[in-house]
Amino acid sequence: MTKGAYDVVLLPGDGTGPEVVHEGRKVLEALMENSSPRLHLTEVQGGAQYYQKHGSEWEPGGRERATKADAILLGAVGWPGVSLPDGNIAGHGLVLGMRFGLDLYANVRPCKLHAGVLHRIGKEFKQVWRPENVDMTIFRENTEGLYSPAHGELSRGGATEVVLDTRIITQKGSERIIRRAFEKARATPKGAPEDGVRRVTCIDKSNVLKGCQFFRATFDRIGREEFPEIERDYAYVDAFTQWLIRQPEHYHVAVATNMMGDIVTDLAAALQGGMGFAAGGNIGDEHAMFEPVHGSAPKYAGKNQVNPFATFEAVAMMLGWLGDRYHDPSLLELEGRLHAAIERVLAEGTAMTYDQGGNVTTSQAGDRVAEAVRSSKPAASPSAREVAA
Repeated sequence: MTKGAYDVVLLPGDGTGPEVVHEGRKVLEALMENSSPRLHLTEVQGGAQYYQKHGSEWEPGGRERATKADAILLGAVGWPGVSLPDGNIAGHGLVLGMRFGLDLYANVRPCKLHAGVLHRIGKEFKQVWRPENVDMTIFRENTEGLYSPAHGELSRGGATEVVLDTRIITQKGSERIIRRAFEKARATPKGAPEDGVRRVTCIDKSNVLKGCQFFRATFDRIGREEFPEIERDYAYVDAFTQWLIRQPEHYHVAVATNMMGDIVTDLAAALQGGMGFAAGGNIGDEHAMFEPVHGSAPKYAGKNQVNPFATFEAVAMMLGWLGDRYHDPSLLELEGRLHAAIERVLAEGTAMTYDQGGNVTTSQAGDRVAEAVRSSKPAASPSAREVAA
């Protein structure tokens, strides 16, 4: 049911995370001016740099506040040379801790190229793909596979002799991420840019791996029995990496296991202009956390240079998910206004940061989008059912 107010926890984290979250907050506050839905924004400190200073990944009570929030916006975690005693990166608890603790099993990565966005292929900035040919969503399983906590090592006499990482593929995990992907394809009014066909591509290595054979068999069963109107498509992960670049217009929705999805989604980010435009949602049945996926980028920290548009896209995803979850059309309206503002600013070319060959700062890009939001009229959202179905 619709709520009067929504609690959103902001986790700025490390490196450039606080810079982009600050811009995300700026845009959110601009959206909320003279609007009916209220978002209560609470910043919670944590991550590797916090751990370095305080010996804890979270500020006191921070994890509990994040767990109880209606949604989470994460900046980035990780800092060079700062690790936990078990060898994991400090800040691990903010990312994997939330994914596993809140069962955020669907990593949703939209890949859309906006007009006005350039690519850096080689040393030149140019338009490589046509914007209308890049519009897909990749669903990555987020709680099992090679990233599940099934690891070990054999050490004798102080020397590590053998290490073991075990990939876990379950029926439950496979079914629910695959079903999410098919639901997304069903919910979108248009299909792949190439031909308008609503299709889901299963990315695997089923010619070699038993887990992938199981994943593909599950994909076939669910598609055949529950979504017969959606075309089923297949790609071995190694072949997919070159097909994705050569023919992005063929793809509408894709689904993959955890590590394979992790790799191909970063490759897909090249299609949309780089990691500065890539946003992701970590979505479960009851909770969700949204983030720009570029990481903490330590060498750019504090320079006011990084591209904040991935954060703006993450904010839009968050608004769409909240609006859909709570059946709140006013949140979907805000999402639509933000999408329209992002598209307008990018098309005008007035917010090109260094990765686009420009010299606009992080905060200036945020100002441009906030200004566009304030001058925008209510717009229909694309929305949550399309982005996070």
